[in-house]
Amino acid sequence: MCDQNNLISCCGSDCSKCYCYGKMCEGCNALCGKVFHAPEGKECPIYYCCRIGNGFKTCGECSKLPCDLILGTRDPKMTEEEFLKNVDERVKRLRG
Repeated sequence: MCDQNNLISCCGSDCSKCYCYGKMCEGCNALCGKVFHAPEGKECPIYYCCRIGNGFKTCGECSKLPCDLILGTRDPKMTEEEFLKNVDERVKRLRG
């Protein structure tokens, strides 16, 4: 189920543009959702919901996008405005 080559995570984030990519994280798909910010040995809750819980390739397949899980997961380095813009970009990326 992991995709080593796809740098767009199931939530629509572009892992290659993340400040953690290549330093403390190799990307959501490459790590099967077990990224640095998830509890050790567990998948990111968004990855788990999307890929394992619902069997989707991306959250773009879910009618609830953007859901409370995505809206409740904000990078603390972002302002609320930056975060909402980021969510909008991710949704557009996933839904094309």
